[in-house]
Amino acid sequence: MRRPCAARPPAAAPALRPCAPHDVLSRLGDKWTILVLASLAFAPERRLRFSELKAGIDGISQRMLTTTLRGLERDGLILRHVHPEVPPRVEYELTAMGEGLLEAMDGLVRWVRENWPQIEAARARYDGGR
Repeated sequence: MRRPCAARPPAAAPALRPCAPHDVLSRLGDKWTILVLASLAFAPERRLRFSELKAGIDGISQRMLTTTLRGLERDGLILRHVHPEVPPRVEYELTAMGEGLLEAMDGLVRWVRENWPQIEAARARYDGGR
């Protein structure tokens, strides 16, 4: 019998086991995912070519961008459009579900912006004590 996945364990519960929501949260917590979604959010019509995404995200490799885009496409957050041209043109676009995620991302970004001085201070205290 499968035990239900729990976000918050009861007082004497065993360790949590991975489940579907954890997989999605893992993807959404990845820095490349956030940067890809943010790039698409600021693009005209929320659509960019692969080369535009790569040029706009500092430090991302072609392999990591490809992996990130495939995961987002698999989860239904972006659509991949292949245009039959020579050379081939591939564009990526936010889906309605991807657009819905932007509001949650905005809240997280706002929280980071508001708490950044305290985060920096905590890091300095921690690093100074080591």
